[in-house]
Amino acid sequence: MNRAALLIAQITDCHIGFDPSDPDEDNVRRLRAVLDQLARGPDRPDLVLLTGDLTARGHAADYARLAEVLAGYDLPVRLMIGNHDQREAMLSAFPDTPGGDGFVQFVVDLPGLRVIVLDTVEAGRHAGAFCEARAAWLGEHLDADPQTPVLIAMHHPPIRSGIDWLDGGDDEPWVARFAATIAGRPQVRAIVAGHLHRTIFTTVAGVPVSVCPSCAPAVSLDLRAIDARHPDGRAMVADEPAGYALHRWDAAGLVSHFGAVLPDRPWPTLASFDGAMQETVLQNERERSF
Repeated sequence: MNRAALLIAQITDCHIGFDPSDPDEDNVRRLRAVLDQLARGPDRPDLVLLTGDLTARGHAADYARLAEVLAGYDLPVRLMIGNHDQREAMLSAFPDTPGGDGFVQFVVDLPGLRVIVLDTVEAGRHAGAFCEARAAWLGEHLDADPQTPVLIAMHHPPIRSGIDWLDGGDDEPWVARFAATIAGRPQVRAIVAGHLHRTIFTTVAGVPVSVCPSCAPAVSLDLRAIDARHPDGRAMVADEPAGYALHRWDAAGLVSHFGAVLPDRPWPTLASFDGAMQETVLQNERERSF
């Protein structure tokens, strides 16, 4: 691989502490499986973003369990907040996480790329938020360097996905405010988010948006409208494999790959780079010169 490229891994919606009585709960094992893949696989990341809903309830014990898991890996991890998290407990457990003015948001400067991490949490609200103070903060940081490309990371995607029970309203003011803040700022190249527990692609203000699949179990894919007053027995959460994203950045732009792991066993390998596969690789190499 061209090492001029940056690799940014994204893990989202771990929900550690879903079963507080079990220190080796399924969500812990799923997170370890993803971290094992990143730490020991062929594509070691330059940065690992945990994009919110780190815990199930925001309890101190949940963050302590998360810290214990992360301590077992030599990976450059940065933590973000989600609607299941609590700012005070999170910052107490991870004091190196930048936080100021009541928000957990910061900038990570990488070679040739700025990652701007946004706090989209509002206490008591499940859906996202992006107030005037946060818009001003983002605008200032974008104006401070209009040349370097920017990747924005946020827990809540600023979109309406069609998964009715997770979506906000049709005209969410925070989404309009966010779109207006990034409009006309061409250095914003992409947005990555979590929250929806599924792989989703769209655009906001002409900027590509990718939603990372969850580390915890997935939200079932069902795009029908839902009536909160009449439970209809539909599937809502599915025990799909733990997901993650690997975002590759180089001079050509951002390319996002999505992977999945099983906590109990590796995916079986059906082909390896040996004599049987060599001609396929050689043919692809020849075609590059056409």
